[in-house]
Amino acid sequence: MKDIHEILKEYYGYTSFRAGQEDIIKHILSGQDVLAVMPTGAGKSVCYQIPALALDGITLVISPLVSLMQDQVRALVARGIRGAYINSSLSPAQIEKALQNAQNGMYKIIYVAPERLMTGRFLNFAKSVSISLLAVDEAHCVSQWGHDFRPSYWYIADFVAALPKRPVVAAFTATATDVVKDDISRKLKLKSDYIVTTSFDRPNLYFGTVAPVDKFEFVLRYLKNHPKDSGIIYCATRKGVDDLYELLIENNISALQYHAGMEDKQRSKSQLDFLYDRARVIVATNAFGMGIDKPNVRFVIHYDMPQNLEAYYQEAGRAGRDGERADCILVYSPKALKTCRFFIEKSNRFGNLSGAEKKKHLENELEKLNMMNLYATSQTVCLRRRLLRYFGDTSESRCDNCSVCKQMKTSKRFKGLPFFQKLKNAGTSQVFENMSTMTEESDCELSKELLDNLKKLRFTLASSRDVPAYVVFSDATLREMAFLKPTTEADMIKITGVGNRKMDMYGDVFLKEIKKYIENNEA
Repeated sequence: MKDIHEILKEYYGYTSFRAGQEDIIKHILSGQDVLAVMPTGAGKSVCYQIPALALDGITLVISPLVSLMQDQVRALVARGIRGAYINSSLSPAQIEKALQNAQNGMYKIIYVAPERLMTGRFLNFAKSVSISLLAVDEAHCVSQWGHDFRPSYWYIADFVAALPKRPVVAAFTATATDVVKDDISRKLKLKSDYIVTTSFDRPNLYFGTVAPVDKFEFVLRYLKNHPKDSGIIYCATRKGVDDLYELLIENNISALQYHAGMEDKQRSKSQLDFLYDRARVIVATNAFGMGIDKPNVRFVIHYDMPQNLEAYYQEAGRAGRDGERADCILVYSPKALKTCRFFIEKSNRFGNLSGAEKKKHLENELEKLNMMNLYATSQTVCLRRRLLRYFGDTSESRCDNCSVCKQMKTSKRFKGLPFFQKLKNAGTSQVFENMSTMTEESDCELSKELLDNLKKLRFTLASSRDVPAYVVFSDATLREMAFLKPTTEADMIKITGVGNRKMDMYGDVFLKEIKKYIENNEA
């Protein structure tokens, strides 16, 4: 079996794992089922992709969204890993071809929708090949106690039971309370499962709640103060998305829209335009974002309050996946609680349950809403502390990187005023002073001219290969190149994010660009 550290360096360009990754991978390779609860941006995909490369046979990845599968496979191929997906976007002939290729050993990793598992053709395929690992992405979807329940996830246990040899099962989710974790383990019938919950804290994220008099004016000013930043704005309804999108376009903001009421082609175009940086802002319902692996999202704004902290933290966590500073801002209005309660009570989500069960679930959802509202209106308790404690993580000190901690340090002239009155008196400018400010690397050794040149080169390469720019190299990797200015292959391979595979594909052209800059500027 190939060493996992060698795989990490060769395919991903890193020399060490993030917190929790190595432990999870070793348990999978030892043949033990795993349930991993890791926050968005913690690197869950590495935890099943590296075992897939180390083990014989095929790894199946259960994924809920067509767009998610396509993004993941695109990223795999860019790393030199053979992968495929099986879903409704393919024609029957394309599906048959993909399954034949898989039977011939062409793919190591196959993404598949849960609805397809128990179909005759796919089940016959699965029985005919060696499946070493079954990875369940977004595993909270299996639980009715979770925030994104999907009945199709109940097929997974039956599928595993139908296989001639049971593979290792590894389940991954970004948000799960103790109740949901227990439900996932039971519904997936995990055996001797190893449950690991890594820290939910992501220090690079600023958490803010604001209650402006004019929500749109607040968002517009924020976007104009961050003209180069890419971000997501979430609205609760399709109409809300349409209205906000039109207002942004009228105010010359390069924006996209995304919700389930749009045609498939429109939604796909919006997603690709956002991923490929053809527009910097996307306004969406929660139909957008699950599994989106765009690392340079610098802000996530919730224009409307979500119904629970699980949904909020998962959506907000799509910011700052590259480890750089990012803003997670909740725009609150007094009517938000009433609106969310209406949606919860009118939901048909638990229509198949008995009266007593339905009542129990409704009470649970309303309690979650109460916790969400406490977060949104918090005046004295650190927002990060509220989030971490909700998910069972501990935090005893103030973070000094949320709106509550910042507010406690503001001028004493607001002392004694209610929270919303403070915001009114301070004005929107005061709110912006409390938020994190995105800045370019200030170290004098980093050449902004070289960084710009490297980004232009990355864009050209990405366009020629029809992949998002970050699939070539991340912003952080380019900044390290601009700082260290490697001129040899040996130096380049030491750059974080440059593995052997990417060195083979892109290394020479980036070295050439760096040498050209040095010759013109440092000779």
